[in-house]
Amino acid sequence: MRHRRFYLTASLALASSALLAGCSGGDTASVEDKSADYGFNAEGLPIVDETLTLTFGGTKSALAPDYSGMELVMQWEKDTNVAITWENLPEQVYAEKKNLMLASEELPEVLYNTGLTDAEIVQNGSNGTLLPLEDLIAEHAPTFSKILEDRPDIRAAITASDGHIYSLPSIEELGILQYPNFLYINKAWLDALDLPMPKTIDEYREALEAFATQDPNGNGEADEIPLSFRTDSFCANPHDLIAALGGQPENNDHRIVRDGKVEFTANTDGYKAGVEALAGWYADGLIDPESFSQDDVAYLSKGKSTTPTLGSFFWWELKEMVGEDRVDDYEMVGILEGVNGEKLASVANNQEISRGAMAITRANEYPAATMRWADRLYDPVMSAQASWGPIGVTLEEDENGVLVQIPAKAGESEGERRQQVAPGGPKITTAEHFETVVAPEPRAKERQDLVTEFHAPFKANEAYPPVLLSNEELEQVSFAVTDINSVVKEKFASWITNGTVAQEWDGYVSQLQTMGVDDVTATYQQAYDRFQQGGK
Repeated sequence: MRHRRFYLTASLALASSALLAGCSGGDTASVEDKSADYGFNAEGLPIVDETLTLTFGGTKSALAPDYSGMELVMQWEKDTNVAITWENLPEQVYAEKKNLMLASEELPEVLYNTGLTDAEIVQNGSNGTLLPLEDLIAEHAPTFSKILEDRPDIRAAITASDGHIYSLPSIEELGILQYPNFLYINKAWLDALDLPMPKTIDEYREALEAFATQDPNGNGEADEIPLSFRTDSFCANPHDLIAALGGQPENNDHRIVRDGKVEFTANTDGYKAGVEALAGWYADGLIDPESFSQDDVAYLSKGKSTTPTLGSFFWWELKEMVGEDRVDDYEMVGILEGVNGEKLASVANNQEISRGAMAITRANEYPAATMRWADRLYDPVMSAQASWGPIGVTLEEDENGVLVQIPAKAGESEGERRQQVAPGGPKITTAEHFETVVAPEPRAKERQDLVTEFHAPFKANEAYPPVLLSNEELEQVSFAVTDINSVVKEKFASWITNGTVAQEWDGYVSQLQTMGVDDVTATYQQAYDRFQQGGK
């Protein structure tokens, strides 16, 4: 039986490499590393000669079985001699218990798929709940150390403002998250009405007007929905229409980067012009009134109604919206030439470097062995299996030695299968790895091709990078950002449906200033500048 021994000290003095310390203000939680008690091996396998049991907690998909029953996880235990007691919970259940767990003395030794926000990573790192990892990485993680050496942007993304690394990342560089909002149009209706595929914003509006007035579904009823979308959705937002109608690139955060400068988007003249134009569209019956209130279930049902009624929409994947029977009726519109003659593809801030894949807590007496265990997952072949499942089950080598997907069984989607066999966690698949190690899933490759053809050539802004804000910065922006974004979302809907943007604009801009939008933007600029300097 293992006995935990904790030492509270007043300073950050390390007597040896076996002593780890996590600094929090004036307090430090130190843990004596006992990996040697189990015959720790600094290289090779197994990691320990005697079986070492660790408790892991965190999130898992509701469709995933207990990780202990996954073939890949069982192979990990056989290879390393590290046995894991898994306490991972579905996300909603874990979210309800997370804060109590973090504050208790019953911490798991590792958080895996941690479910921690940036604020929680910084807070629990600085208070000693999570161990600092940078020395462990340097000493016991040669694979990940090499990654950080080659990719300073990854190091910057996971380094807190106090210089510590408190969590390990998951990285998947498909290049598709930055362009989540694909615009599709009913090509069958265009053909029925003898209309061309729109290339400009004016041609697109003309098509929507025809959908609204010329009964393209032929049932004699005015039941057509020319355009539908969702606001503040991951992938159903009309941001590119704002850019085309007003020249303002936009995303969910209302925060973009251009020429090294962080900009707030939702108080500019271009944003105002875009909203005013959409209000005109709404008044003419071109926009679904439910666009500002519908959830995903209601939204997705519109593409599959018994009688075709949906003319155009934004979504991540065509088939998911309209069903297999209608995919041939729709085509991608892409980026429309705007009123200023430019094509502007808005870039979202969705990150391919995700923090919080794994963290080691103060309850862990074996951080050296734990870090060696985690480092194996950063081997690109192992990362591929952690992401998509084991070789021989979901992956196989093609004639070039690249791992490719084994087709899913009839009635099973690749996404569902992935959740059953792939535990996730710390891993990396770079753009290069997608060429030399593992091929993208067919649906991901299809999206990559669409991004390359329709969006990337017209990139209008840079994404705000994966900056880890400091405690002080989080305090400065957290509440303000929530309130500001709430006002922006509310006004966007009311202005389009009521046509009152001109009357209310000056008061809205003043309200945002009172709420601290300039200070928030300055704080994000400060953090951005620090990130550009490697997180220091």
